[in-house]
Order: sequence, then structure tokens, then C-alpha cells
Amino acid sequence: MSNLATDDIILRTRGISMLFPGTVALDNVDYNVWRGKVNVIIGENGAGKSTLMKILAGVQQPSVGEILLNGKPVHFSSTREASAHGVGMVHQELNLFENLSIAENIFLGRELQRGIAPINQAEQERRATELLKRLDQPLSPRELVGNLKVGQQQLIEIAKALADNADILILDEPTSALSKTEVEILFRVIRELTRQGVSIIYISHRLEELMAIGDVITILRDGKFQSEAKVADIDVPWIVREMLGSEPVTDFLSPGRTFGAPVLEAENITNVNAAGNTVVNDVSFKVHAGEIVGIYGLMGAGRTELFECMLGTERNYLGKLWLDSKPVPQRLTPAERIRMGMSLVPEDRKRTGIFPISSVANNLTIASLWRRLKRGLTIANSEEQAVISSTIGNLSIKVSSPDVEIQALSGGNQQKVVIGRSLLTNPKVLFLDEPTRGIDIGAKADVFRMMVKLSQQGIAVVFSTSDLKEIMAISDRILVMSGGKLTADIIRDRAEESALVSASAQGF
Repeated sequence: MSNLATDDIILRTRGISMLFPGTVALDNVDYNVWRGKVNVIIGENGAGKSTLMKILAGVQQPSVGEILLNGKPVHFSSTREASAHGVGMVHQELNLFENLSIAENIFLGRELQRGIAPINQAEQERRATELLKRLDQPLSPRELVGNLKVGQQQLIEIAKALADNADILILDEPTSALSKTEVEILFRVIRELTRQGVSIIYISHRLEELMAIGDVITILRDGKFQSEAKVADIDVPWIVREMLGSEPVTDFLSPGRTFGAPVLEAENITNVNAAGNTVVNDVSFKVHAGEIVGIYGLMGAGRTELFECMLGTERNYLGKLWLDSKPVPQRLTPAERIRMGMSLVPEDRKRTGIFPISSVANNLTIASLWRRLKRGLTIANSEEQAVISSTIGNLSIKVSSPDVEIQALSGGNQQKVVIGRSLLTNPKVLFLDEPTRGIDIGAKADVFRMMVKLSQQGIAVVFSTSDLKEIMAISDRILVMSGGKLTADIIRDRAEESALVSASAQGF
């Protein structure tokens, strides 16, 4: 690239590959990090960004390939070893202890002390104060982290990395929980760090944001290096073309599909989170019986928060809902909404979707036991066993016995169990939040065929994804969310991938 000499490269990878069972996450990737620059890295969901960053941060070790730091080969067997070489990473998921102070969190695991002497609290607080000043945060180092807003907690994570004097700082979706004011502060900090010679690796899906802060951009596609360019030399349409390529999209829907009356109607749904950010902003839409509606959006778009409003797990929202033309009062609990005919398959299957040490049978029936209660006291055992057997058969769940613990199943089969549990509540509308997350290609196809079959039975299906190929493959209609807002509502036949990407970058 012009005006960037190769001796400006502080870190590079050569031939990095990462193999998981049944998956090639990275395939012979050559990647450059330029000294004192904001190195933007972007790609679709599953492109390999996170895997590459985990390798650079010492979280994972590559199957093949090498890392060169200042031209010399290095091997990071742990995050501590990467940190010792000046590589730090701020993960999107917060890793803070809310019952400890800001200073205690910043120096946790590397407390300032000698031998068995007590921790030097005064010195930790002095250094923490300096770091907070660099981040333009007028906070006391003694303040409990649990008292901070989410955006402030994100900045404390960045302070932790700066405390290690990192030469290379990896920021994974750093603005996803920040307000506009906090984003401006972060950008000022980033520019100051680059002036001091720190190299920033910046991961984000927000295209306009990347154009504003980035110096160099690298694009990954399907686990492979795709492109590298100076941000000053490219534009958003170029990024979209490089990200998408021209691979054909598999079609799971037959032509001439027809739908019934509106089953779900949402009007002006708005939700403000604990940090004071509007995560769902005046969203209105309808879903018809037998229709598959895909909600496309990137990280922080508000898709999950919208589903939480629908199911009542988040009841602090404004707006109105109707199910089968009947109003859904805001006060209704998730259990009451399930009985009305709503059901949700959550995004984080392991944390909120399954009971790991419980059996497949129990995981299937736990949400619908009320349907098989006799006189409100006992469960009709024979009826329950019949339901379990038929569900396992209908969904092709691969398990030797319904009594097997669900944690012994593959990710794809676990997902089928979670979907089966939702179906046993006899839903009129089924919400699926990132239903193919963490499952292999074969299981994805099974889930898609299952969604089509359910729609043919008259169930309204609403699912979210950040994968363009998935949204095009299985949606009758596509809604796009960005920054909590609904930015597009397009019939699938008229949808273009580039238009969807552009709509998903609005509002940030």
C-alpha cells in the first residue's frame, strides 16, 4: 500500500490456519498489523475474525503457521505470555468483578506488592486515576464497578489493557455498549494512543464507524484473507463487495408461498436499557400466519432486545403488541405469553437455552408440562413419553435414549431439542434468535428445513441472524435493524445483499 512501508509492520502472521472438528476456521491467513495505526478488521459472521484475534492474544494456538513480532518469530501459549510481549485484548464480553473497586479491577491478578507485603492500595489508586484521566473519566478509583454504567465498565476494560503498557491493543466491538458521547471519548483515546505509537486492532461491523476511525482495513471471508487497503483509498461499497463475494445462495423456499392473516402485530416498540441507551427504537411490524420473517442486523442492532420485549423477559418497554388480534398486556410474564401462543429459542443456547445436566426428555417437556397435567396435580406419564418419542423422531434428534444428559449431544442436536421444547407449547409465533449459532452446516440445513415445515403448518416464524446468506436463503420477508431502529422491510425477491448491508450500517 502506498505511504506504508513494510518496516512499519509491527506484527504479522504467515500461513495461519485453525482447524476445529469439521470446520476450518482460518485457512492459510497472512495478516499485517501496522505500527501506530488503527488496523480495522472486518468480515461476515463466521469469517474468522474472532479466531484470528484469539490467536494473536494467546487465547488459542494455531494449528499451522507462525506469528512474527518486530520481524522475529514468537509463540503465545497463554494470554499472560502475549501480554508480556505487549499484546493486549479487550473482549466484547465484560470481564469485571462488580463487588471490587475500579483500581482493584484494573490491577486484579497483578497487584502492586513485593513478596508477602500488603498490596500497595495507594499506588494502585494513583495509577488507576492516571488511566481514568487518559480515558476522560472523572471517576474515583475507589468506586465500585457495580455502580458504573455499562459504557463506563467498557472503558474500565480498556484501562486494564493500558495498565499493561500494551504496544498492540485489540478492541473487539468496543462501542457496542457505548453511548455516542462515550464513543467520541473512545475515539479521542484511540487517536492519542496511536500518536504514542500504540497499534490498535479494531473489530466492528459498523461500516461508517470503521471509515471514521480506521487507517488500514483488512477483510476476511470464509476463513481466508480477502483484501487489505488504506481506508483513505476505499469506500463503503468497496467493503461490501469484498465482504460478500459472489457465492450463490442456497434456496430453501419454494416459489408461490402464500400466507394467512396477521398473527403478530407490534406497534412503536421502544426499550431503553440500564445504561440509558435506546436499544429498541420505535419498531413496528407485522408477521402473517405461515410467513418466515428474517431480522438481519449486526452486533448491537437490537434484535435480541426486540425478542426480549416480545416474550416479556424485558417488560420495561413502550408500545403495543397483538397476538391473533388480541392485545398482549405489558404486564404479562413470559409464561403467560407462552400460553397465549408465543415461544422463543434464545441466542445463547448453553447459558439460557438448556439445562446441561438434565436429560433430553426433561429439556423437551419442561416448558409444556402444564399441557399434560391431570386435574392440575399429576403428569400423564404415558402421554408425556409419547410426546417425547414423536418429537425426537420428527426433529431427527440423534440420541440413544431420551434419558441421556443433553450436554452429551452435539450443538446441532441440542438446538433441535430447544426448538422441540418450543414447539411442544403449540406456538402461533415462534421466535428464533440466531438459531444456527455454533452448529455445523448439516445441522443448519436441518434447522432451515424445520422452519419451512413449521411455516407450512401455519406457524409464523421470526428469526434473527447476522449472516447474509442465511437471511436470503430462508426468509419470505426481511427486516433490517440498525442501532435499535427498523431501517428496511423488504420482500425477499426484491432484496439485494449490498442494500441489506448498507441498511444495517444506518443509525450508528
